[in-house]
Amino acid sequence: MTDITDIKIFDTTLRDGEQSPGVNLNKQEKLEIAKQLERLGVDVIEAGFPASSEGDFQAVKLIADTIKNSTVTALARTKKHDIDRAYEALKNTPNPRIHIFLATSPIHREFKLKMDKQKVIDTSVEMVTYSKSMFNEVEWSAEDASRTELPFLAEIIEAVIDAGAAIINLPDTVGYTTPKEYGEMFKYVSENVPNIDKAILSTHCHNDLGMAVANSVAGIENGATQIECSINGIGERAGNAALEEIAVALHIRGDFYPYTTNLNLQEIKRSSDIVAKLTGMTVQPNKAIIGRNAYAHEAGIHQDGMLKNSETYEIISPALVGVSADTANTLFLGKHSGRHAFKDKVKSFKVELTEEELSAAFSSFKELTDHKKEVTDDDIYSIIMEIKTDASNIERYVLNNFEVNYEQDGLTKAHIDVVTPAGEHVSHEVTGSGSVEALYKAIQEIIREKTNLLDYQLSSVGGGKDALAESRVQIKINDQQFSGRGTAQDVLAASANAYINAVNRYLMSEQAAAPAESVNA
Repeated sequence: MTDITDIKIFDTTLRDGEQSPGVNLNKQEKLEIAKQLERLGVDVIEAGFPASSEGDFQAVKLIADTIKNSTVTALARTKKHDIDRAYEALKNTPNPRIHIFLATSPIHREFKLKMDKQKVIDTSVEMVTYSKSMFNEVEWSAEDASRTELPFLAEIIEAVIDAGAAIINLPDTVGYTTPKEYGEMFKYVSENVPNIDKAILSTHCHNDLGMAVANSVAGIENGATQIECSINGIGERAGNAALEEIAVALHIRGDFYPYTTNLNLQEIKRSSDIVAKLTGMTVQPNKAIIGRNAYAHEAGIHQDGMLKNSETYEIISPALVGVSADTANTLFLGKHSGRHAFKDKVKSFKVELTEEELSAAFSSFKELTDHKKEVTDDDIYSIIMEIKTDASNIERYVLNNFEVNYEQDGLTKAHIDVVTPAGEHVSHEVTGSGSVEALYKAIQEIIREKTNLLDYQLSSVGGGKDALAESRVQIKINDQQFSGRGTAQDVLAASANAYINAVNRYLMSEQAAAPAESVNA
């Protein structure tokens, strides 16, 4: 009988995932995602890059102080300042762990680092030794490992293990390699590093050529016992290996892959939903495992087979990943539902609310029932997330009121009233070619920041003619991209709230610290 190997899941949604263009999570949003990752059962949560900004430092510290059942780690360059900053953020976590990196490939050594091989080795060894004096576990990454000469890779890995590195990560940083090549790299390292038994090997694959998941699996087939991945596959450029695809593939094909994980697969859909909502990165309908079409069958011959036996065309049970039948249209509560019933439902979402937050959520729920007959689970979850992640303690813009009128000449006139961060009521009226354009022009005239709209999306929460509208925007302010979201029964109200939310996220980043630094480990 083949031995079963336990594969550790290292989730980088909050670090590499947040480096996706336009994604700007505040610390409360990061904490909510971290709590869900803990419920999902990930072994390691990479909470961020503390040295990059004060905001990221505070978010990592909050997560480290809160999460108990997953190891919390943070990224650092091979610099004492970065390592010190990471320790300050992580020192209260039960098992402090740091993730440091340095590039090893010829192109990075020559053009980015301007270091020779020996200098790269010496720097890595020095910083691993320094990290080991503070952290129980040190992970060292060879940035761009997949384009590094194998003999040099073996040499530096042996040196950092001797210095105290317990986890060796070999990233395909630019998504360049193939499964065969990536697997052979791990096989070479396993056979040519004398002290490799003192460390575990880890994969970290980017999806530029669409092979991140396949490469990750090739890594564990050749000795890796940790996979670094992200929810929904989000991350730099084309993203990272998708956690949900790897986890379900190993489970469904357990007959072929002798590997297991500690994940609670039924938490996958909820994890996907919260990450999509808070990052503003919607999941494509045909996305494997968690896309809304993943379990839809339209072709007649498929439908016939499904009616006779679901296994004819469905290899994954929706319930396995937390997708219940007709989830979007399930009646939740109505206008006559009381606070006790509402509180019980909130508990079913496994989201912790203070009494103040519960009261605010219940108030929003009752307002919604005045206009919407059928309130669904998705509606309630949207309300909870808006309350839970609202950074109401910052100075911000607040939409007080707006009107949109259609003129006889085909133009649209929008009038808005906004409360500024200074507490002043400011009104403005403009004319545009359409309702959203006029509304956004009016907002732009009021806010002091110069903004540029990059993307605008509108969708519904759940189904039905009275479904909530959800708007997502991306704007550029001072050469930085910020995403915003807004939910309301009226599409224009949702659109206006999304734009103002994006501006407020800029204000939050300004108050927290300088913009985060992009890192490609």
